[in-house]
Amino acid sequence: MPQPAFIEIKNLSVGYTSRSDKSILVLRDVNLSITRGDSVGLVGESGSGKSTLALAAMGYFKRGLHVISGQIHFDGIDMLNIERNALQRLRGGRLALIPQNSGQSLTPNLRIGQQITEALRLHSNIPATDFHAGVIDLLSQVRLPDPVGLTDRYPHELSGGQQQRVAIAMALASNPEALLLDEPTTGLDVTTQAHIMELLRDLAKDRNLAMLYVSHDLGAIARVCNKVMVLYAGETVLTGSANQVLLSPRHPYAHGLLASIPRLNEASLPQALDGRPPMPSETITGCAFADRCKLADQTCRSSPPPLDHLESGETVRCFHHYQIGQLNRKPQKSAKSNPIATCKNSALSLSNLSVSYSQPGLFSKLFRSQDIPPSTVERITIDIKKGETLGLVGESGSGKSTILKTIAGMVPAQSGNIILNQTEPLDTMVEKRPAAYLRQVQIIFQNPDDSLNPRHTVAQILAQPLRLYYGLSGTPLRDRSIAILEQVRLGEHYLERLPSQLSGGEKQRVAIARAFAADPEIILCDEVTSALDVSVQAAVLDLLDALKRQDGTTYIFVSHDLAVVKAISDRVAVLYQGRICEIGPVAAVYSAPFHPYTDALIGAVLEPDPDVAPRLTADDVVELSPPKTGCQFQRRCPRKLGSICEINIPPAQEVAPGHIIHCHIPQGDL
Repeated sequence: MPQPAFIEIKNLSVGYTSRSDKSILVLRDVNLSITRGDSVGLVGESGSGKSTLALAAMGYFKRGLHVISGQIHFDGIDMLNIERNALQRLRGGRLALIPQNSGQSLTPNLRIGQQITEALRLHSNIPATDFHAGVIDLLSQVRLPDPVGLTDRYPHELSGGQQQRVAIAMALASNPEALLLDEPTTGLDVTTQAHIMELLRDLAKDRNLAMLYVSHDLGAIARVCNKVMVLYAGETVLTGSANQVLLSPRHPYAHGLLASIPRLNEASLPQALDGRPPMPSETITGCAFADRCKLADQTCRSSPPPLDHLESGETVRCFHHYQIGQLNRKPQKSAKSNPIATCKNSALSLSNLSVSYSQPGLFSKLFRSQDIPPSTVERITIDIKKGETLGLVGESGSGKSTILKTIAGMVPAQSGNIILNQTEPLDTMVEKRPAAYLRQVQIIFQNPDDSLNPRHTVAQILAQPLRLYYGLSGTPLRDRSIAILEQVRLGEHYLERLPSQLSGGEKQRVAIARAFAADPEIILCDEVTSALDVSVQAAVLDLLDALKRQDGTTYIFVSHDLAVVKAISDRVAVLYQGRICEIGPVAAVYSAPFHPYTDALIGAVLEPDPDVAPRLTADDVVELSPPKTGCQFQRRCPRKLGSICEINIPPAQEVAPGHIIHCHIPQGDL
């Protein structure tokens, strides 16, 4: 006998009223049923309505949105007609949310321990005497290093990935019966994400949770969810089991999304979907996907397809779902064939670069106290050629973003040099750099909410570099702004929008457009695709590659996604605790022999296949700081040799031309 629905949404249409008093639909007649123990994944591009649907399940709608028709029930409770106080008790209690942007969900002037304690006090039944132990247990569950020490820290003292894990811990504090997850692992590194996925799988099984998981990451969806719903332009276009949707998609849109994913076993750029989804205000007479579909005919453009129920149990909104086999994946374009990338001239050189956030006191400086912690980044030496893309990979806290910020002049170096174009030393404080150098180095940040002025329109945001570096104004300024937006798959109609009116992916594209507006020689990319859906990510990677081919642009590309780094990079440096473990051509670093840490990273990658599990070590916990002597990876290394790893810095071994591994393990045994 089938279980009753725990979360049930029937014929839900959500929209807003335009200035002309017209109802604009964001969700169109959506149905969703989740039983206890079910984990349903919501996938689709930015603006497809995923987050709107997930938030609707808890009776919440963003400002300006309202329910046009339909019903929402949680365990039989009518969420659209519930008394306000009762609704507040449900939220954060029986029904918990893990948001996408943890920085906006954490109170900046409260310590981490206080915030989780508040969640325990409001939504758990444990006695006050056990609050501290409960906080430590929750922080340990989400693999945060030194959970006792972290309770006294403020949110700004944590990395983005660490903040996200705190948000997950707070959601779990109430021991919820249903969990809504809105891109919860966007800021997490590959190993932490894999462990969090295992935690969520175990929670769903052990606690019989009902879970609704919104994500662009189809690998995460494959690992956690047993069912998948695909949304496009506010409509359900495909539902089925995870195996059905991810391995044999019956809708051309789902097929295109899967083709947009970079794969570890492919050293090429993924295939981006052509075109863009229709705007909510656009009139659609037929299939919403028709203009982007290779199978579309006149019937598709004139008549809306119904949502058919197939014998397999799937539902699909497509006239030609039986022809999906004709949509073979195109040969992917290699990002490694750029002749500029073989240029011998150096664009940027880092020489023995060390960075420390710790400020030792006068006593420590005078007496060389042994209590001075190791540097955050230690002795980094890399030479980046003109037109090359260097990928930096590693877990949160490995120093990737610190290196980028030091190059950008945002963080001072403790020692070492940064040389631009072989001759010009860059001061590590941006205020001391000549104006001529400011345009040449641009940075794109991981979180666009921290870099876009919320009171400026997109037009004003793009105008700043265009006026500063090129003196544009009037019509030329507007024309150039529109051209830049088109490059990142936005359009003229975005110019007058504020960041608050954009989705997370759209905000990131505006941030990318602003960096490109300066026409820089070097672009520092700090997780620039982590907030993007897979199709837009593929388009942005293609754009980055096109600019490199056209102008010889040099990139330093930081990402937690090892498949993305492999697709876009010429060389890769693997960092752990601010030290280089391995560096070399991308094909060499991703194939044996490699450093034990590189092996751990590659083993943790989540594939968009429910039958492929990551390789994880149960007791493998990320460390807060490196050891003072020896190999930085010694305490986690499954192949530790003994005291030599504890005392001596690992030697550099060239295992192939340009491929260097820092490890005590003899080259023949790697």
